[in-house]
Amino acid sequence: MVGRLPANAREQARARALAQQVRTLRENRQWTRERLAKEAGIHVRTLARLESEGAIQPGFFTVGAIADVLEVTLDELFHSTVVTPGLWSTGYEGRDIDSFITSLRESCIDTVADVRLTPISRKVGFSKTRLGLALAEAGIEYIHLRSLGNPKENRAPFWDGRIAEGRANFRSRLGSEEAKSDLDLLAERATNSRIAVLCFEKDEERCHRKVVLDAVRKHAAVPVASLA
Repeated sequence: MVGRLPANAREQARARALAQQVRTLRENRQWTRERLAKEAGIHVRTLARLESEGAIQPGFFTVGAIADVLEVTLDELFHSTVVTPGLWSTGYEGRDIDSFITSLRESCIDTVADVRLTPISRKVGFSKTRLGLALAEAGIEYIHLRSLGNPKENRAPFWDGRIAEGRANFRSRLGSEEAKSDLDLLAERATNSRIAVLCFEKDEERCHRKVVLDAVRKHAAVPVASLA
C-alpha cells in the first residue's frame, strides 16, 4: 500500500498558490522582482524565494509589506491560497518534462498518480525514475498505481476507435483486490489534496484513465478537471 499524503502537503500547496498570486500581481504591473522588493522594503532574494519556491511560512510582515505595495488586503492575498481538493486528468503526449512540471505547479498539484502499467517512456523525463526525481525537486509526490494500468492486449480498442469495448474490458479488471485498494487510495486522497492522474494520451477519451476517474467519482464526491 502506498503511504498517506505527507502532513505538510496542504501547507506546501497553499505556499505555491501564494507564490503564484504574488508573481501574477507583480507581472500585471509589469514590475521586476527588483522593483517590487525595493517598493516593499525587502531583500530581492526573499521575494525570489517566495515566488519561485513558495516559502511554507513566509513572515507576516514580509507578506504584509508585499500586499500593501500591490494594493491588496491580506485577506484577499491569502484567500487566493485556498486550494480545492480533487482529481486532475493529464496525459504527457506532446509535452516536455519542463512544461509538464510547470502545469502541475501552477495547478498546485500535490501528487501525481501514474496509472501506466509499465511506466517507461521514450520521451525524456517521463520514465518512472526520472519522473519521480523531477517531481520530487518540484515538491510533488509521485506514486505508481500499477493495478490501474491498462494491459497491452486492451490498448488497440482505444487506438482504433473501439472505445466502448476498451473501456468495458478495462472496467472488468477493476474488481481485483489490488485495483480496489488503489481506487480507495485515490478517493481518500482526492478528498483532501490535489491528485493528477497520469497516462500517455492527451485526449482522455482515448485513454483508460477516464474509467479510473469515473470509478473514483462514483464512490467519492470529488471534482475532476483536466490539467491545463
